[in-house]
Amino acid sequence: MSEEKKEKSQAAQLKEKLFISKKNGCIKVSEEDIRKADEFCEEYKNFLNNGKTEREAVAYAVEAAKIAGFEEFDPYKQYGAGDRVYVNNRNKAVMLAVIGKNGTHNGVRLGIAHIDSPRLDLKPNPLYETNNLAMFKTHYYGGIKKYQWPTVPLALHGVVALKDGSSINVCIGDSEDDPCFCVTDLLPHLAVDQMSKTMTKAFNGEHLNVLIGSRPFNRDEESESVKLNIMNILFEKYGMLEEDFLSADLALVPSFRARDLGFDRSMIGAYGHDDKVCAYPALMAALDARIPESTVITVLTDREEIGSDGNTGMKSTYMIDFIADLAKIDGEEVRHVMAKSTCLSADVNAAFDPTYASEFEANNSSYINNGAVITKYTGSGGKYSTSDASAEYMARIRRILDDAGVLWQTGELGKVDGGGGGTIAKFVANLNADVVDLGVPVLSMHAPMEVVSKIDVYMTYRALYEFYMAENV
Repeated sequence: MSEEKKEKSQAAQLKEKLFISKKNGCIKVSEEDIRKADEFCEEYKNFLNNGKTEREAVAYAVEAAKIAGFEEFDPYKQYGAGDRVYVNNRNKAVMLAVIGKNGTHNGVRLGIAHIDSPRLDLKPNPLYETNNLAMFKTHYYGGIKKYQWPTVPLALHGVVALKDGSSINVCIGDSEDDPCFCVTDLLPHLAVDQMSKTMTKAFNGEHLNVLIGSRPFNRDEESESVKLNIMNILFEKYGMLEEDFLSADLALVPSFRARDLGFDRSMIGAYGHDDKVCAYPALMAALDARIPESTVITVLTDREEIGSDGNTGMKSTYMIDFIADLAKIDGEEVRHVMAKSTCLSADVNAAFDPTYASEFEANNSSYINNGAVITKYTGSGGKYSTSDASAEYMARIRRILDDAGVLWQTGELGKVDGGGGGTIAKFVANLNADVVDLGVPVLSMHAPMEVVSKIDVYMTYRALYEFYMAENV
């Protein structure tokens, strides 16, 4: 071997030792890990298809928890190591806990993900007729690009609460036999003025009206007879009156199902990856946990997309109240428990998109197929509105993941001053716990169809499970 080749070999070895690897993650993992990732994501796709709203995700999680031996939590009951309990918060958020050998004495391990996603909510008085068409008025939920929603096939999901105390579950548009709905768009032949505007001016919230029908009731010439026909269909199917919309949580979501993406089937295209792509791994990590050292708690929370306000969001006291109940069983004060607690805020980051490379800072971006992404901080501008994980806590999480052979990476949310965003990490940090974001990099985040890598989904599950089961964090 020549001295030049020998020198290159030494340099390559030193680079491997000292540098962060930039190789595609598929090269770093075994064929067995790829097989397990593909298998893991088959049920994840089922979760996506059956959990498009937070209510549906909670129903799925509670059913899975019961099958895995979880029972509803009783604050007046004593629990021991290995016991498995859950708390259902208004059918829109849920917590699953596995009691550890040390209970809450050394703090708890928290994995928190949100199960709400951007969508089109119905207004309280949504149904109207105009020019012989029946329409729904909507109020969009979360951060969306409004231009992405016209002409997408939509399904109606949610619940209607009646005055007699009963509730009606509604799901129309997902089955091949169901009708679907859509927001219409202006044809290009007439859109000269529309296309000359900026995207924020060309599409506004009051234009996101959903087309739901066109035939009049019994061919009647009475005014609003198309609206009457739609209302009669709803009455015959669900027993609904128009005033029942006032006590309904109904939303329009994309009607297509989660599907493998790419010739190699390495990715999943679906609605709602943000943040169900982290919620499902967090749920599975809790179901698979067996007698951890410290009590572990998976929280699937609501309303993150609109600031986490409300009694099912992370600004509510429901989580800290639950931890206080667990602490009381152990004779601990909740403030002492929280000071020793650790958390993985399981939320997504923006995957580097080569088509829009100018919006990313390549050295500090996350990439498809490179594993779970740790996001030390989010926020915007000068790190406003974010938690920033400490160096010591980052080192502890690195150790756990490396020791377990979990594929992981780090990333920021785009360029400095390029925009930004937030997660629930700051609300957990405000409770005096150590926390950092860890989740899946996503392409086309907040679009009707988002894209993730199967390897990244599986490695996020591995990361959460190893975090839960580690002796010390």
